[in-house]
Amino acid sequence: MLVGAVVAGAGYTVVTVQDADRDPGRPTWKFSKPSAAAGKAEETAKAAPGLRGLLLPYGENSYTRGPDLGEFGPDVELSGRQATALRKESLKDLPRTQRRQLEKEIDRQSVKSMVMRSYVYATRRAINFGEAFSVSVAVARMESRAAARDIATSQNRFFSALGVFRKGPEIDGHKNAKCFLTPKGDDQQLDRVFCAAYSGDVLISFTAEGSRPVDMAGIGVFVTRQLDRIDEPGKAV
Repeated sequence: MLVGAVVAGAGYTVVTVQDADRDPGRPTWKFSKPSAAAGKAEETAKAAPGLRGLLLPYGENSYTRGPDLGEFGPDVELSGRQATALRKESLKDLPRTQRRQLEKEIDRQSVKSMVMRSYVYATRRAINFGEAFSVSVAVARMESRAAARDIATSQNRFFSALGVFRKGPEIDGHKNAKCFLTPKGDDQQLDRVFCAAYSGDVLISFTAEGSRPVDMAGIGVFVTRQLDRIDEPGKAV
């Protein structure tokens, strides 16, 4: 519950592993062929301007469309008001006092806009050896650089202070980014990785999931590529 509250403060991200056909051994993965509509959406995503254009496009480096993000599809753009309402909704299971405190914090660190996209990384080698993983990305433009910095650093400090998460992948070239891996005994079949970073007034959060042991190197490369794209001056803006 605490993890959900912190992630909600950085942006609403949900990752589920769908269409996983598990036998008694290591899980295997099956993915449906993209429809014509999906292909059109991918082309649109590649050419998208503004905040959505900061996201890694589908179809590159074996990154394909991932599972739906909650009630949304795999690719969604929200206004500041919608993002704020969604963040508050994710706190509904917290005790009243804690929920009210976090709601005030969400109002104070207002979001101008937010985009979310989910991906699956699954090369032929990944499918054969259970190394596929899904990852969701939330990119939010905050009202100030300080707000983006404070949320990312607060989340990372919180995960560190809990003392139960393992060290996540290192993110080359991005000192503001930190990743954490769920405890070893938390799940018998899946590992999850949480990352948070900021760049100017943009807050970026990641949630990745895959069969244990998850492809830490692959997730690190994904996060690095996404942050490189955001940091490149004038890239896709």
